[in-house]
Amino acid sequence: MKTTSVWIIDFGSQYTQLITRRFRELGVTSEIITLEEGLARFKTAKPRALVLSGGPQSVFEDKTDYSPFLTADIPILGICYGMQIMGQFFGGKVEKGVIGEYGLAKIHLCNGFKINGVVGDTDVWMSHSDHVSVLPKDFTLIFESSNKLVAGIKHTSKPIMGLQFHPEVAHSVKGKEILEYFIKDVAKLESDWTSQSVLEDCLEQVRQVKGSKVLCAFSGGVDSLVAAVLAQKILGDDLYCFFVDHGLLRPQDLHHIEVLKEKTNLHIEILDVKNEFLSRLEGVKDPEQKRKIIGTTFIEVFEKKLNEYQDQKGIHFEYLLQGTLYPDVIESLSPHKVGGKSVTIKSHHNVGGLPERMKLKLLEPLRFLFKDDVRMMGTEMGLDHDWVYRHPFPGPGIGVRVLGELSADSIRKVQESDQILFEELKAHNLYDSTWQAFTVLLPVKTVGVKGDGRVYEEVIALRMVNSQDGMTASVTELPWSFLNRVSSRICNEIKGVTRVVYDITSKPPGTIEWE
Repeated sequence: MKTTSVWIIDFGSQYTQLITRRFRELGVTSEIITLEEGLARFKTAKPRALVLSGGPQSVFEDKTDYSPFLTADIPILGICYGMQIMGQFFGGKVEKGVIGEYGLAKIHLCNGFKINGVVGDTDVWMSHSDHVSVLPKDFTLIFESSNKLVAGIKHTSKPIMGLQFHPEVAHSVKGKEILEYFIKDVAKLESDWTSQSVLEDCLEQVRQVKGSKVLCAFSGGVDSLVAAVLAQKILGDDLYCFFVDHGLLRPQDLHHIEVLKEKTNLHIEILDVKNEFLSRLEGVKDPEQKRKIIGTTFIEVFEKKLNEYQDQKGIHFEYLLQGTLYPDVIESLSPHKVGGKSVTIKSHHNVGGLPERMKLKLLEPLRFLFKDDVRMMGTEMGLDHDWVYRHPFPGPGIGVRVLGELSADSIRKVQESDQILFEELKAHNLYDSTWQAFTVLLPVKTVGVKGDGRVYEEVIALRMVNSQDGMTASVTELPWSFLNRVSSRICNEIKGVTRVVYDITSKPPGTIEWE
């Protein structure tokens, strides 16, 4: 990575990586670092600008001395918690909120302040309870929320600006314009990043292992597909892709793999290990435990395959290629792992270290990219639209779409209902209208009527959301006739299901997956 012009101090916000993304889109390089690392670096170097991110903590419990940052002669942007730090440090007042502002909110410009493209009431994404109630000295109110709370402040003479909302989140509709104002008008930064450098950075990571044998954990999703095609450009026949059939797949998944085997140059081997996964998951109800079992078993399957190739074919693998993305990384980080203050949301089976007994090193060329970055890269490499825009599917598969304990019957219900949803989205030309769509089996039964008789059967939930990167999401508004058709088919065609509900929860507060 080239020398970065902006340091982003991560206080644990689930959106911190999105700041990097927005700065990239605006042509500026940035780097996310922990508070401890930032304070240490500040003793010998200074960035061209500094961003203080949001975070889950409160300034009332924070005893950190931020004077090295806030007294330095550099542009500073404080976001959410970062603005509260600034407000308190410069003599303003921060109060605990009686009620918080979460999700979509409206703000408006104040005191004659102007930003190109921002007019009238503007929708932004809020996630806070504490708030700045009294402005610090020499600061001007530039944004106010519809609740009459301080939403943005700016120093009258220094290049310092604070925002209570999250401009980096896609749901802040003018967030990009507001960040551009900080970059160009406040910090006066020049462009030093291009989209071509992203592809080159990814290729350079693969070049560093050229000549090595690489095993790819291949799911067929856009992430692993782009990672594999990218790697094969340099590794050629030294790349081996292994697709794990763990018994928690949908009919469309296996069909997709057969298509890729036929239409790409990738060497894909299907590993049928259904019994091994399902036997280990028997009786397990806790979602985090299910994820960990699936993740551990994945690694053991690859370890077994590694040993098989070594013993029987004399092929020694050195690296494990994975399509890990930024959202996977941020949701899996814990404070003790990175020295930061983030909170673990859920673990991801494809994130983290490998057992010491395995001599494979991780190769994750997409680790600092987002889903739409990867899709753009896939399109540029000439991959089919249907492959590149295939909906995300979690590594644990149906294992986290059956709430509670898994059984052959519960897996069947999700497989069949998900297939119906997939078929109807395609039939109604709605597949590309939603970012992700799937079904979930709920651990409850409800009374219904079938054939003039009473039944007591289970419930399927439909989950369809729109998102750019998986960090935030809103419910997809689909035609009522479509939802009726899907509900009717599921209740009529799937034995043991008598009710369908539609999940209309955004992320946050919910996650996209139910488990």
